[in-house]
Amino acid sequence: MDLRVIVVAAVLVLVAFAAGGQFNPRVITVQAPPTRILTNPSPSTTIFVPAVDQDGQGVVTEVQVQVLPGSGRTLASIEDILFFVDTQASIRTAREVASTATGFDLSLHDLVYTVTANASAIEGPSAGAALTIATIAALEGKPLREDVMITGTIEPDGSIGQVGEVERKAMAAKAAGAALFLIPAGSDIPEIYTYERLRTCQPLQGVQFCEISYVRTPTGNLGIEVREVGTVQEALASFLEEPPVGEGPA
Repeated sequence: MDLRVIVVAAVLVLVAFAAGGQFNPRVITVQAPPTRILTNPSPSTTIFVPAVDQDGQGVVTEVQVQVLPGSGRTLASIEDILFFVDTQASIRTAREVASTATGFDLSLHDLVYTVTANASAIEGPSAGAALTIATIAALEGKPLREDVMITGTIEPDGSIGQVGEVERKAMAAKAAGAALFLIPAGSDIPEIYTYERLRTCQPLQGVQFCEISYVRTPTGNLGIEVREVGTVQEALASFLEEPPVGEGPA
């Protein structure tokens, strides 16, 4: 008999005796939530992550996630760099959120993360949302749209947190062929700006003093659809929806 059934029955007996009455035992069955388990390795799921490198340039890195029957290990294959502490924390949170979202017991599975290019771009927490989406998709065996990218942290409750350098990441996503860029809810929608140089001069005691300033003027959007998302489930829906006719990965 399930331990929870025994405990419930014992509590009812004690309550009856404390009340001085008689007790006719009844068995109350408490069903445990179903646990999903993979019996074979999942197909590898790929997601593209925009970021800003150490030189301030927008880059896009490719992350692949695969799920194997196993014992709860997290395996990382990252070329040419050390594995960053912040990235490890993001992966741990991604595992927890993905397990809750899908019902898979990840203590019975191994997760393999492979980063093949621009690996330093995933340093820090801003790739957390992308790692979570890729993990869920790998568990569910669902391919992700290659023309959708996202930036944002992942929180334990599945919400997506704020990050910096959104404009440069959006430009990197567009340059890599993305049609849709997802950003955390509440972020400023990135725009393209022009800078006009202004020179103002005035005389003072026969000497001309000049001041140079730059005025920033918005000239429009970045040429890529930008959509705000608040949770990983909202973001995942965008990665799984059909692209508009005539659009797709470059």
